[in-house]
Amino acid sequence: MDVELGMDGNWKLLDLSALALRLALATSFLSAVADRFGIWGKSGEPHVSWGDFAHFVVYTERLTSIVPQSLGPSMAWIATVAEIVLALALLVGWQTRAAAFLSGSLLLLFGLAMAFALGIKAPLDFSVFSAATGAFLLSGLDRYKRSLDDRKSEAGSR
Repeated sequence: MDVELGMDGNWKLLDLSALALRLALATSFLSAVADRFGIWGKSGEPHVSWGDFAHFVVYTERLTSIVPQSLGPSMAWIATVAEIVLALALLVGWQTRAAAFLSGSLLLLFGLAMAFALGIKAPLDFSVFSAATGAFLLSGLDRYKRSLDDRKSEAGSR
């Protein structure tokens, strides 16, 4: 099925879906990071998961209970930096295939950690495995419209 969009020529439904998925994954990562720094509100307020980084570290320690607790803050920072970098790469479409694969891997690890520490219902309720699967699907596409990757391929084909 083709969808005509403006002067950019023919877009397939797959192109629109890939763009929407890139944006959805990126905004989800950035929303979670924003929560860790209190942007969505303080700890304990409605619809706030952590509200500050200290609460996120405690949550990370709970999910990674198989590693020494002293590594909790480092694990929390690694996850946060990874989510920021992956979100930005997905937003602009830079190294999209790798960013999507790494996003899927991060989400899969997160989902497995949630399942191990909190039970299988937690990652299912938050659609973590669905997001991971979407990211893996995104990593297998041949092109990424409205991305820096697409601009590079257009420039190379001239």
